[in-house]
Amino acid sequence: MILISSCLAGEAVRYDGAHCLHQSLKKLLEEGKAVMACPEVMGGLSIPREPAEIIGGDGGDVLAGQAKVVTKSGKDVTEEFINGAYRMLEKAQQVNATVVVLKENSPSCGSHMIYNGEFAGKKIAGDGVTAALLKQHGFRVVSEIDTI
Repeated sequence: MILISSCLAGEAVRYDGAHCLHQSLKKLLEEGKAVMACPEVMGGLSIPREPAEIIGGDGGDVLAGQAKVVTKSGKDVTEEFINGAYRMLEKAQQVNATVVVLKENSPSCGSHMIYNGEFAGKKIAGDGVTAALLKQHGFRVVSEIDTI
């Protein structure tokens, strides 16, 4: 089974209330080969919500307590991101996911690149919180730009 970020399947769950539909991923859902979930929503964040970025590192650093996730106005949402990551891990384990497809650049889901924490549109190499946790537990994590 493939686990896909809900926004990539066309669900309007992104911070801005939008989605980033990828037809090929939605087709996998329609064929029963995939399920979808959103770690940010599962962590208790609303739709829409203020944009957030990781400050002080990447998702692995957040999980280690060495970095945090904050909104553009400075609200600390680290706990929600960590809770969502663990709920996504539970989902991946429940469905016995062989691969997890997450939204690139997200502070939750980025698996190659994330924004640098300055809210200036600059990206750095690194994992989001959910991607880091899933990788730590041995899941194959890719983004919509990768081949499954």
